[in-house]
Amino acid sequence: MGSLLRSEDMALSQLFLQSESAYACVSELGELGVVQFTDLNEEVSSFQRKFVNEVRRCDEMERKLRYIEKEIKKDQIAVLDLENTPDAPEPKAMTDLEANFEKLENELCEVNSNSVALKRNYLELTELKHILRKTQQFFDEVDVSTHSSRTSAHEDTQSLLADLSYATGDEKLGFVAGVILREKLPSFERMLWRVCRGNVFLKQTEIDVPLEDPVSGDEVFKSVFIVFFQGEQLKVRVKKICEGFRATLYPCPESPTERRDMSLGVMTRIEDLNTILGQTNDHRHRVLVLAAKNIQNWFIKVKKIKAIYHTLNMFNLDVTQKCLIAECWCATSDLDKVQNAIRRGQEKSGSDVPSILNRMATSRKPPTYHRTNKFTAVFQSLIDAYGVSSYQEVNPASLSIVTFPFLFSVMFGDIGHGFIMFLLGLWMVMWEKPLQAKKSNNEIWNMFFGGRYLILMMGAFSVYAGLIYNDIYSLSINIFGSSWRVPEGIYSFDGEVDDWLDSTTLEPSPFHCVKQNVDNRMYVLNYSTASYLGSPYPFGIDPIWAIATNKLTFINSFKMKLSVIIGVLHMMFGIWVGLLNHRFFKQTVNIVCEFIPQVLFLGCTFFYLVIEIVYKWIAWDARRPKYETLVGCAPNLLIGMINMFLLQSGQYDNVPVAYNATATFNITCSSTNPAFGEPAETFQKILLAVVVVCIPWLLVPKPVFLWKKRQEKRPSKRYMQLGMGDNEEEVVYHDQLLIDTGEDDSKDEEESMGDIVVHQAIHTIEFCLGCVSHTASYLRLWALSLAHGQLSEVLWEMVLRIGLQTNSNHSYGGSVLIVLVFPAWACLTLVILLAMEGLSAFLHTLRLHWVEFNSKFYKGEGYGFDPFTFDHLLDDMADAE
Repeated sequence: MGSLLRSEDMALSQLFLQSESAYACVSELGELGVVQFTDLNEEVSSFQRKFVNEVRRCDEMERKLRYIEKEIKKDQIAVLDLENTPDAPEPKAMTDLEANFEKLENELCEVNSNSVALKRNYLELTELKHILRKTQQFFDEVDVSTHSSRTSAHEDTQSLLADLSYATGDEKLGFVAGVILREKLPSFERMLWRVCRGNVFLKQTEIDVPLEDPVSGDEVFKSVFIVFFQGEQLKVRVKKICEGFRATLYPCPESPTERRDMSLGVMTRIEDLNTILGQTNDHRHRVLVLAAKNIQNWFIKVKKIKAIYHTLNMFNLDVTQKCLIAECWCATSDLDKVQNAIRRGQEKSGSDVPSILNRMATSRKPPTYHRTNKFTAVFQSLIDAYGVSSYQEVNPASLSIVTFPFLFSVMFGDIGHGFIMFLLGLWMVMWEKPLQAKKSNNEIWNMFFGGRYLILMMGAFSVYAGLIYNDIYSLSINIFGSSWRVPEGIYSFDGEVDDWLDSTTLEPSPFHCVKQNVDNRMYVLNYSTASYLGSPYPFGIDPIWAIATNKLTFINSFKMKLSVIIGVLHMMFGIWVGLLNHRFFKQTVNIVCEFIPQVLFLGCTFFYLVIEIVYKWIAWDARRPKYETLVGCAPNLLIGMINMFLLQSGQYDNVPVAYNATATFNITCSSTNPAFGEPAETFQKILLAVVVVCIPWLLVPKPVFLWKKRQEKRPSKRYMQLGMGDNEEEVVYHDQLLIDTGEDDSKDEEESMGDIVVHQAIHTIEFCLGCVSHTASYLRLWALSLAHGQLSEVLWEMVLRIGLQTNSNHSYGGSVLIVLVFPAWACLTLVILLAMEGLSAFLHTLRLHWVEFNSKFYKGEGYGFDPFTFDHLLDDMADAE
């Protein structure tokens, strides 16, 4: 498990890079991706750093590439994916890239500007063509109406227009023609009427085909209008209104011959423009196709160059201005790889002066680095979401690989549902590469796909838990045969249950289980006469519980006790994991003052309850007890636990109250712990005394020990500061010795004794109360398992069983009903039981690990290792796409 259990051993190293080889060395380190550089110029603004001009040049190249990419997407040209990622180009290649991008951008800008100008001319000619055509139709209508008879109101209107149009002398009417957006036409008409006071005549018609906007490329719908007026004053008003509504006016000759000649000229020019536009678009398309082949390659090169110079800006320059000094964190196991990468960079640059890698001694807190793969990455991400592990403390991700799917399965235990989840995870794992190559933008799908191995394990564990519960879609499987035999307790009859009970000598009791079989006959199982064969069911729960009247009582009690056992063992395991941290950091005071009292406190309370549960399952069998002497009565553990803390002895009653909900059918008496006897009560008093002692043990010794240690070290610290204050190297070495001991004395000095006491008091109260609250919190294992089982049973009884019962007579209607009911049952199962219940169980499992388990040993006060790697640049590009 290696670095997954504890983080990698990190070393702070110092790099001395020659100026001519620094770029190549950083490029090799970026390809390697095992070094995290620290910023040595935090106080220097980004505008005052050495390589700020190079970063700006990279920004400008990225801007040009984004413009080219935008044009490629506008023409819907496919961008080819790269098979191999290109290396970072040399610094001198930046000039060639800049020149290439500048040439390509200028060519595209020129082509686009020419295209826009041509499209604008084409639009104007097209609008003029429609104006000439529509106005010619209008004047033709007027000419026809002039020579026809005037017998209707419509003909009078046409005659009036003819008189106005062909008036002579000073009374001759003027007109203007243009094009306006169709949605502006009603407002335009109202404005003309109000401003001109009704002294103008407007004629409009729609252009049937949509026109293309030359700038945006969108389709617009316009209308042709012609306005008749008399006098220069109205002419000025009409033109101003047209200008305000962004209407385009075109010259329109008065004579039909001139209009016809102009129309022919316009058509000729439109044909010429179509030819030129086609050639322009073909040239633009060829340029973009060539750019699309290299756009990804260019993006990666520019991003790598920018990342290298951004990293170089974090380095310091020596006094000679010929050497760059860098500091970086690196795993000690990767120091040889870093050395080799620096050597390769030096060879590529052709420098004769070697670069130096020097390991430093420091008191700074190293980053946390866990090596993960595609299987363990999802578990590590769950833990990092709570908090990054402190440096070299035990990583809960290594433990949650087993505990997380196991606790999930306890809540989700069902063979059928678990198998469906297992198949889903198996499908994503088997088709991992094709699904990953699709690069979906759906966040929900990416989340599920990232946790495919977790889903696979949760499904497999759920199948196992379902076998333990003997539960598949709320049904049971009879594999080994029941351990119960009812020789004379099963009766079958036709009719109601009450009639059967009245016709027998047996009286109704809660020990009768009534079951209706598929042949519509009632079977009554009398457990009062059932006999236990004496051997437990080989694996899981006996299938006879599926038809028992007290099934829910038994299953609830069994799962509740099981959840308590799992919770106490899980918390105890967390405390023992904390011992590994104490021993690794050589914190003896934590072992004596925290670990031992915590183990005793939890062991004397709830671990003792676990022992009682297991002993109760083993010691009491299914034989019927004697109520007169209470021989064979199983103890009530809850009442016994309460009496243990209240220092009360057991009280006995001779009244049986209910069945015991263990793996047997025996009776529970209302007694505390009669079977354990007086020695058990004495032992419980001893345990309670140990619990009481553990509270001050947790509260007092550790602050006292830290206070004495501070008093002992304070004079020596003062002597070090006064006597050796001039020797900085010795002071740093003294601090390094303090770090190596695992005791963070500098932190203790920063805190006052009052803060330490308050912190320890909070820790003590939190642990003591947490043992109770966390144990109760593990009952969610029982609650969610119960909810899952009941919902599954409801879907079976209320949905699918309706079709099965209808089809019991082998009728056509029953077959049709099954066909209709089964999809509903399947959809509800997938949506409610798999999706919603699965998500609920996942969140509760996550909470049990974050709060109940991690709080026993996990601090999570570290910061993650963020190496300089080019892989992050590629991931960012994929996310942006």
